[in-house]
Amino acid sequence: MQPIQVTRTIKLPDLLRISRYQKAPELGPSILFFSGGSALRQMSRVLKSYTHNSIHLVTPFDSGGSSATLRRAFEMPAIGDLRSRLMSLADETVTGNPEVYRLFTYRFPKDASDRSLTERLNQLTAGKDPMIESVPNPMRRLIRTQLGYFQEAMPEGFELQGASIGNLILTGGYLNNHKHLDPIIFLFSKLVGVLGTVRAVVNDNLHLGAELKDGSRILGQHLLTGKEVAPLTSPIERLYLVDRVHGASPAISELRKKNRKLIEQAELICYPPGSFYSSLIANFLPAGVGSAVAANTGPKLYIPNLGQDPEQIGMSMDQSINTLLRHLRNDAGAKCPVPQLLNFILLDSKRGHYSSLPSRALVKKLKVRIIDTELITINSAPYYDPNLLTETLLSLC
Repeated sequence: MQPIQVTRTIKLPDLLRISRYQKAPELGPSILFFSGGSALRQMSRVLKSYTHNSIHLVTPFDSGGSSATLRRAFEMPAIGDLRSRLMSLADETVTGNPEVYRLFTYRFPKDASDRSLTERLNQLTAGKDPMIESVPNPMRRLIRTQLGYFQEAMPEGFELQGASIGNLILTGGYLNNHKHLDPIIFLFSKLVGVLGTVRAVVNDNLHLGAELKDGSRILGQHLLTGKEVAPLTSPIERLYLVDRVHGASPAISELRKKNRKLIEQAELICYPPGSFYSSLIANFLPAGVGSAVAANTGPKLYIPNLGQDPEQIGMSMDQSINTLLRHLRNDAGAKCPVPQLLNFILLDSKRGHYSSLPSRALVKKLKVRIIDTELITINSAPYYDPNLLTETLLSLC
């Protein structure tokens, strides 16, 4: 039996649809985001008021900041972006667990001494610190158990300055569960009442490698983003996975069946703004992602970056769109029809500053449609307004 395609006229924003979702967010749509980093932090906090069924597949390949410290110490995937997205989707109402939320978002002072921070960690693990004393059981016991596993495995000389308590709890749970992320992410989600689904796209302890147009190679996500080191001076030609940052060898990773199911059954797939290569394209590197996207019969939408992303040096929007499709086709197949991978490009040409806009020739060739609507306000500029962006996405479901 051939599938039947049904189309409908869309009003932006669809106030009736949005109101319906707000009244019953537990019945809201399953919008799937391929992302990492902080670009969706504010929008996620808005989105959870309309749907508790959003899906966030996050890259675990970060090699900078506090994640790098944990990765070096425990040879594990990056968890900082996972924790951040979990907290953005956490239930912040009284019916949630505000004491747990405060604990998981707390960071140790950067200017404190090693001795004082070690003692503070001892108090937390023992359940005697005021922050953990306020957490009711059995949650307090569960948290203390994970912190205990972390503390037991913590190498000598480990720097606690600036460390996120949430990251330490996740790390302890990762070690406690035989170096599997899913069990502790599930527990973490229940502890803070996450109103959505957050998963690492894969659980593998891998890093990003990039070949640049000038022939040089970069190993490590933190060297691509232009945040911890100087921005790239040559465009990225190819992104790939490696097993380590130093002395690296190319690596292969494969999408798990349960994540494939999430991709195939989502009502809307969104390629959101954020670091183009390290937050978005990196999600397409594991085998199976592109084919899972192609198997989904729902709409797929790309929201381009505003301003200048250091990872998109010299790229026009046409080049960004073609790069997105090329990486998806690396898995879905070179002849995979564009409509199975991309249907809409969502932008605000009147108020947004883009490196360029999609050319009419490319839009006609690819048979994608441009949705040009208000997404930026005076208060949000130069960024997308999280409320307008959320309302637009909900109107498409």
